[in-house]
Amino acid sequence: MDTENCWSFLHKALESYAPISNETWLKFQAIGQIKNYKIGELLLRAGQQAKHIHFICQGMARTYFTDHDGNHYNKNIFSEGHFPASMVSLLEEAPSYLTIEMLEDTTLINIDYKKYRQLINEREDLKNFYISYTEKRWVIAKEKNELAMATQHATQRYLTFLEQNPGIIDRVKQKHVAAHLGITPTQLSRIRKELKKSS
Repeated sequence: MDTENCWSFLHKALESYAPISNETWLKFQAIGQIKNYKIGELLLRAGQQAKHIHFICQGMARTYFTDHDGNHYNKNIFSEGHFPASMVSLLEEAPSYLTIEMLEDTTLINIDYKKYRQLINEREDLKNFYISYTEKRWVIAKEKNELAMATQHATQRYLTFLEQNPGIIDRVKQKHVAAHLGITPTQLSRIRKELKKSS
């Protein structure tokens, strides 16, 4: 994706939550930088302090944490139009417990978080975006995901994941989907076989 289309994509994403004035948009662009990453590249390592929020123009990333035995547990998988970040690290100005890894060759816009917070305080329309995004993505979506993890059978969690992320299953390794759903790759393989039989 070229630079102009990348910025346009971000602009539309912001305005899907709240209208953004041209003046605010120009100020917002000034605190962001487009950068390309290779598959497997780490955007942030556990133990580092996060400095940016990110917007995916093209590609895919995951956030995960690692237990004492070295096992990886996916927290989220992000595709185009989403904002991966270690929010706890940003908000607390503390080392991140998450790692952010590219699952494909990916084009991101990296947004300086401190400047972003300053801009939120200065620009009412950007503050409205922040409130709307926080409510929809960090409160409502998070609560629904936590409820699904606690109450839904693994097969239903998988079907919900496919519904919320159309086309993603052909782009992500099965082990990452399994880690995201809280099951083993073997369990996921079994679920997919059973669904094929019943379809």
